Amino acid sequence: MNVEIKTVRTLLAAGLLTFCSAVVAQDDATEPEAEASAVKPMPSEIMPLTAQSMLLDVVNLGSHLVAVGDRGAVVISTDGRKWVQVSVPVRSPLTAVSFADAENGWAVGHDAVILRTRDGGKTWVLQNFEPELEMPFLDVLFLDANRGFAVGAYGLMYETSDGGEHWTGVESDVRADELHFNSIIRLKNGDILLAGEQSTLAMSSDQGASWVTLESPYEGSMFGAVALGEKGAAIFGLRGNAYVTDDVRAGNWTEVKTDTVASMFGGTALPSGGVAMVGLNGNIVVMDANGGNVHLLKTPSGTPLSAAVPFGDELLAVGESGVQRIALQ
Repeated sequence: MNVEIKTVRTLLAAGLLTFCSAVVAQDDATEPEAEASAVKPMPSEIMPLTAQSMLLDVVNLGSHLVAVGDRGAVVISTDGRKWVQVSVPVRSPLTAVSFADAENGWAVGHDAVILRTRDGGKTWVLQNFEPELEMPFLDVLFLDANRGFAVGAYGLMYETSDGGEHWTGVESDVRADELHFNSIIRLKNGDILLAGEQSTLAMSSDQGASWVTLESPYEGSMFGAVALGEKGAAIFGLRGNAYVTDDVRAGNWTEVKTDTVASMFGGTALPSGGVAMVGLNGNIVVMDANGGNVHLLKTPSGTPLSAAVPFGDELLAVGESGVQRIALQ
């Protein structure tokens, strides 16, 4: 039976971002297939207003920024103001982007798309395309230029050890319930943290060779996580719920009083050591590393935000209205 994905991308939809309310079939949760898809990918279209349209993730590489989004959109900027769209070989919505270094990066999205760049995002090649799965990847993480993971709906979880030349399904009990994996990050000590639907939290302390389920401080879905300190993290999700810990393995989480019921979809560590979280209706929650000194900001547009990165003295966020810059002071 077909069911609607209830993830950050569906919540962002909420009558606004309709392209993300993908319908998927649980019975199709299979591993990569040997045969090529009968549906052929179509290249993205270069459009003049892409930077003001739906974007779902952004990274700051130091020398430049790369953002990805709807209809295979990839845009690049050196100053956060002028953005240039580059061509990619798919028109599928791209949900997340991750770079191992300034040159080697990967983007993932709907149709189980995985793209790779070797030149900082200027050009991209297609590594995976499986529209027959009817499941999107929702996040991607690379530990170095070879070892990486792509995670998504219904326990979709692939891994690679050769830079994406070959992707295989991860065999682990954390996939047994076929829950949506919304976020995958690496902590400062090298541990990998996975967060997702229905309080899903899992960790790997051996670069993904094995995974263990963690007890979550919250019964609802978590949409994102940010590394804090050497062993800690902040996690956040539905209705403004957020928690912090200085040791994820120990599992002693402290609830953050966010003073908002807006769901938080993305977050980033700040140069000050704190965290900024972004979400529905342009809401932004800024806090210190202990979950204290919380203050709320809001974009003038009031439209949903899905990801953010610090950029100079500002926060550069992306979402339904494309790129938005927010003063943190």
